[in-house]
Amino acid sequence: MDIDEDIGDSSPPEAPATKMSRQQILTLIAMASINFSSMICYSILGPFFPNEAKKKGVSQAMIGLIFGIYALCTLVGSLILGKYIVQIGAKFMIVAGLFVSSGCTVLFGFLDQVSDVTVFIVLCFITRCINAIGFSAAVTSSFAVSAKVFPDNIATVLGFMEIFTGLGLILGPPLGGWLYQSFGYEMPFVFTGCLLFATVPLNLWILPRFDAVPSHNSFLRLCTRIKILLICFVVFTLSSGLGFLDATLSIFAIEKLNLTAGSVGLLMIGLSLPYGAASPVFGVISDKYPSIRKWMMVVGGMATAVSFCFLGPLPVFHIRSQLWLTVLMLIVVGFSLCMTCIPTFAEMITCAHENGFEEGLSTLGLVSGLFSAVWSAGMFFGPTIGGYITQALNFEWSAGVQGALAFLAALLQVIYFTTEDIQKKSQKANRTDMSQSEKSPLLPKTDHLRADVS
Repeated sequence: MDIDEDIGDSSPPEAPATKMSRQQILTLIAMASINFSSMICYSILGPFFPNEAKKKGVSQAMIGLIFGIYALCTLVGSLILGKYIVQIGAKFMIVAGLFVSSGCTVLFGFLDQVSDVTVFIVLCFITRCINAIGFSAAVTSSFAVSAKVFPDNIATVLGFMEIFTGLGLILGPPLGGWLYQSFGYEMPFVFTGCLLFATVPLNLWILPRFDAVPSHNSFLRLCTRIKILLICFVVFTLSSGLGFLDATLSIFAIEKLNLTAGSVGLLMIGLSLPYGAASPVFGVISDKYPSIRKWMMVVGGMATAVSFCFLGPLPVFHIRSQLWLTVLMLIVVGFSLCMTCIPTFAEMITCAHENGFEEGLSTLGLVSGLFSAVWSAGMFFGPTIGGYITQALNFEWSAGVQGALAFLAALLQVIYFTTEDIQKKSQKANRTDMSQSEKSPLLPKTDHLRADVS
């Protein structure tokens, strides 16, 4: 089979097969390379960049904004590129996005040569913004491609892909911290940027072309569904928590727990390792039992809220910050974020199809673009607002705010899903009553009257 064959939206969906086709295997390899290399490039900043920027005179709030601007540009890029994925081409978006992102990652490694703090901040913003646009192109398209090639088990595939996301998040911080301590500021970015660039020819070769017909649907129509908005808020709280930890955890660990930059990288494994390990399990459960997806999001959200409140922990608990408690809560955060995140994308696709959106690459582009945009909004909110609260108060109160957001999202889900179940039961009861009334005779039986007259 030629790996460059066209895949049109007009072709009927294939029945689920127990054995993956060659095209599916190649697509899975391509998506795995994107997730792994992109997450390594993204996560290397956490252990050493905040402290390095602080040495140059950059404030905590500005450090959070440098992290957050990446997400803000990803938000805008995801919405635009998700809308026009059919016109641009899914394969071109992935390859071009990886190329741009890898180049910006390498360039970011030479910014330490800038001595003026204002010029340093401006160049950080410019490089991060361009990098974010490339990242949004690759990730938005990869979500749509995964859903297109694996329409019957998207949660399982995404759960499997999150293994490589977790591996990238696991290896990124300790690798970045080790390279920083051993070779200086430039080497972590040069190494990971080259690693990301190596995926460009790989994806150019093995990815097929995806031809589709443009859709007349829009993000506005997609966002008119309350369930879609609710899931978007859930995704927002997840990414907000992760972005908050990226920008603030390293300084908290260095100042409060007396850890080195290399040790902070190992500390972050406590978050990424359980996330990556649990992702395929929750993916299989989500696809096998679709009815429990909503309650997976609820339980995961509640667990996330509790773990963030004890991460510092909150001063109201009068518990001193300790390394074992921080590690334990990071592990719980990893599991709970995974439980909450895995079902969200599949639920958004299902909701879109239930509300009249056609099954095709155009709809998948809209959903993946919205998902990536909301995720990026949280990644902007978490570092910026979290950095500001950390600077004004402390890390403990900032973590408590993230926990409150997760609790609010879980509470709103409980209210919505409970109301939805009650309405479905009421509608089912009404249909049963109507069915029984249609079967009953419209006029009383008169056979005995006819007998008496005779």
